[in-house]
Amino acid sequence: MLSLRVPAPTSFDFRRFNAGGLDRRWRLSRDCLFSLSPDFAGRGIGFGVRSAKSEMAPFTAAEEETLPEGLQPELMPKHVAVIMDGNGRWAKNRGLQPWDGHRAGVEALREIVELCGKWGIQVLTVFAFSTDNWIRPKIEIDFLLSLFERTLKSEFDTLAKNNVRISVIGDSSKLPESLIEVINEVEEVTKNNTRLQLIVAVGYSGKYDVVQACRGIAKRVKDGEIEVGEIDERLIEQELETNCTEFPYPDLLIRTSGELRVSNFLLWQLAYTELFFAQELWPDFGRSGFIEALMSFQQRQRRFGGRKS
Repeated sequence: MLSLRVPAPTSFDFRRFNAGGLDRRWRLSRDCLFSLSPDFAGRGIGFGVRSAKSEMAPFTAAEEETLPEGLQPELMPKHVAVIMDGNGRWAKNRGLQPWDGHRAGVEALREIVELCGKWGIQVLTVFAFSTDNWIRPKIEIDFLLSLFERTLKSEFDTLAKNNVRISVIGDSSKLPESLIEVINEVEEVTKNNTRLQLIVAVGYSGKYDVVQACRGIAKRVKDGEIEVGEIDERLIEQELETNCTEFPYPDLLIRTSGELRVSNFLLWQLAYTELFFAQELWPDFGRSGFIEALMSFQQRQRRFGGRKS
């Protein structure tokens, strides 16, 4: 089942960017925003450095238990996936530069990550960089990966403090070796964190995921580990990139910006996922949009191919 929401017009509140007034706002990157450098205006998503220092604040027991009125804890999804769409259009509509839109998008992501941790959602998967993005200019990609590497190096203490586990999925064959080493270290350092698992899809696509799973299974058949007749859904699931989590199948997929497609994201895993499409551009989505998506999810009957009893 899918849901399409058309919101009333909203205005942007610049107060959300006042770091001094953002109590307990998550800082997925203390020194970096997923944004464009001015040198790469119009070329796409990148990473830009912010000068202000900030940290995520640990959750309190009270925050863990607080849900907005109308949401039932027993019906909360375990795994939410998000296609964060519309940063560029958000900036263009306001006469801003593209990197301003991506900065606003990161503020929106911080808020959603915080809410997931507070409301008991166990896995949040975000689509950060598609395999299709590799066609961008090499200088932009090099800039992106270099800043991504430096940002990851600064996050160990913050992630540990907030008990967040980080997993990065996607094709790493094109990533610099130094970046791969940093990703491996971040995943190793946070692997025992239990508050929330944040899965970041980088160099990822759903088609790639299925193809690499098939290759892995074919190799096991060739090596005599399994017989062809043993191949089933369970075996394929074990080979997919989402084998990094206890809950590989999203319960809810949210896509912003009014686009009604999944854009080659988690194609196998979305088989029975509930879909929610919001008209808001990603920076405008925020808490109210997330609550409405969760309310819509909790009102649905998930039968997984069966009949209502």
